[in-house]
Amino acid sequence: MNTGHDGSLSTGHANSTRDMLSRLETMVLQGNAGLPLPAIRQQISSALDIVIHLSRLRDKSRRTMEITEILGCSGGEYQLNPLFVFQETQGSTLHKVQGRLMRTGNSLKNDYKLRLQGMSSQI
Repeated sequence: MNTGHDGSLSTGHANSTRDMLSRLETMVLQGNAGLPLPAIRQQISSALDIVIHLSRLRDKSRRTMEITEILGCSGGEYQLNPLFVFQETQGSTLHKVQGRLMRTGNSLKNDYKLRLQGMSSQI
């Protein structure tokens, strides 16, 4: 992803945004590159801008559960900026989940790539 190409897209299997980051760390560690965890986290956080977490719900539907901006790594910890989260609404049943993807109120911090393409950073 950090090879000079403008943009990339990938999929991974995890239970949350943080879990996906942890799984990426595990994949790097399994490669026996000998990198310390803080260096791995720095590389991951510099390579990813946004994580979109999808999930299969109890009614077997798939929904976007969270859209989170990766701000970087500080003190060895990922700095995350949740932009949208799924909120289940009243009226949901065991067999039909109702809800919406809601803005968190947080604004996109690293909008420079959008601005370079002439796009608005307003989400």
